Amino acid sequence: MTIIVGMGRWLPDARGRLAVAAMELYAERGFEQTTVAEIAARAGLTERTFFRHFSDKREVLFAGGDLLQEAIVSAVQAAPQSAAPIDAMAAGLDAAAAFLEEGGDFPRKRQAIISANPELQERELIKLAGYGVAIAQALRERGVGDPTASLTAEAGIAVFRVAFERWTSASEPAQLAELMHHSLTELRAVVGAVAA
Repeated sequence: MTIIVGMGRWLPDARGRLAVAAMELYAERGFEQTTVAEIAARAGLTERTFFRHFSDKREVLFAGGDLLQEAIVSAVQAAPQSAAPIDAMAAGLDAAAAFLEEGGDFPRKRQAIISANPELQERELIKLAGYGVAIAQALRERGVGDPTASLTAEAGIAVFRVAFERWTSASEPAQLAELMHHSLTELRAVVGAVAA
């Protein structure tokens, strides 16, 4: 079989090549200034091929969100039944850290692009709210009632956001899981101080 360069359907890993091309262009030119045509051209593919893999140029940045949510929810569900709600949620945070660290430098580059664009920031907040809803539901399925399930999930998202921001902005390499644990420890200390 002959592989014809420029004919997207014959080239391997079109989705991955499109994602790499998009990230490069977003970093070079900015998200708003980059077009789908430019992304496809950089990847050596057609616009039609781009739209087979992504609904729009924002989706390149958000496409893995469902997989991340699935990893978090699965870990919450798999936590020992005897685990306290906050510990089950912590298992979800550990799964999130492992998932994101597998992405190499992509999460950091992605965050830099999102931080520079208010529209993308809004979409990111909507994604995080969705994770909170999914975590709360997973906790309810474990028998945790409300408002405990909702409060625990929202606290988990707050811990996630703080740790993720520290991780993506760190000048020195750091483990996201450690930052998540540190942020969770800080939250426990604050809650303990308030309760006392």
